[in-house]
Amino acid sequence: MLKQTEACAQAVLTDPRWAAVVAHDAQADGQFWYAVKTTGVYCRPSCGARTPRPENVWFFTAQQAGFRPCKRCKPDQPARLEQHAELVAKLCRFIASAETPPSLEALAEVAQMSTFHVHRVFKAVTGVTPKAYAAAHRAHKVREELVRGGSVTEAIYGAGYNSHGRFYEQSDQLLGMTPSTYRAGGEQVAIRFAVGQCSLGAILVAASARGICAILLGDDPDALVRDVQDRFPKAVLIGGDAGFEQLVAQVVGLVEMPQQGLDLPLDVRGTAFQQRVWQALRAVPAGQTVSYTEIARRIGAPKAVRAVAGACAANALAVAIPCHRVVRTDGNLSGYRWGVERKRALLEREAQA
Repeated sequence: MLKQTEACAQAVLTDPRWAAVVAHDAQADGQFWYAVKTTGVYCRPSCGARTPRPENVWFFTAQQAGFRPCKRCKPDQPARLEQHAELVAKLCRFIASAETPPSLEALAEVAQMSTFHVHRVFKAVTGVTPKAYAAAHRAHKVREELVRGGSVTEAIYGAGYNSHGRFYEQSDQLLGMTPSTYRAGGEQVAIRFAVGQCSLGAILVAASARGICAILLGDDPDALVRDVQDRFPKAVLIGGDAGFEQLVAQVVGLVEMPQQGLDLPLDVRGTAFQQRVWQALRAVPAGQTVSYTEIARRIGAPKAVRAVAGACAANALAVAIPCHRVVRTDGNLSGYRWGVERKRALLEREAQA
């Protein structure tokens, strides 16, 4: 009997799920449950109760009949992360449907939380504040209206701005150019670029007046140039001078040591959804990885895993927006716009640092 107990304990200790139980890992919630034979209770991995003895633990991939749900972690109810993700998704829809950006008090009333709590939960899930999310959504609406061909005035009021003055105070930050120039497809906007070499192959760096707008990696320098031409078809592309070469050197330094970060302004262009994904990616610390599913949860769209993967693929700022830190749920490396081997190399450098 003693040998049987020791064998059960050893089997649990070598099971990777045991580490999640010991760490009270909320990321494992929903993937499995564990039951404690001596108490007749089953729990979720994140349960804050005292860690049971391994020989008394059983693991299950579905909630197990015959055991009582723990009163502390309530495994028979949706996990807290899932509840928060659903709530934030509801708040995002509320923001999107509002004629003008709702106040934090209005969001708190919808969520039935205090303003402090709703602000904290929203930022924890999406990586941005409610105010920043509302601003990104309005910017997206303005861009849509301008591309659709409506007048600048129609676009301004259609996006919920109460006056021209308030919009024009923020137009450069929202569009990177004047509204009329944006409607013309960015025609005559100057973008400087240069191609260099790094340990991962060829690298192209492009920058507008607002900041770096492209960091592209590849094997063929000519292909990178064609890529940036396709990306900015109506812009005026200008080869970088000696001063621009210094900026390229800083970006190369980021590729060689991604854990150091990049202290340079970025000209990030994308949809409101892509902006949310990219903001969440920039919050992932160097040396850590996160799954597409987790990013979807953090931005309040737990079912939009494929869309998150699409936003990662659309990222044109390699390493600066660290989509290389996104992996599959099982930890394996998935596709990477600039090649899986480059992704592996970047992650290894961060892990060693």
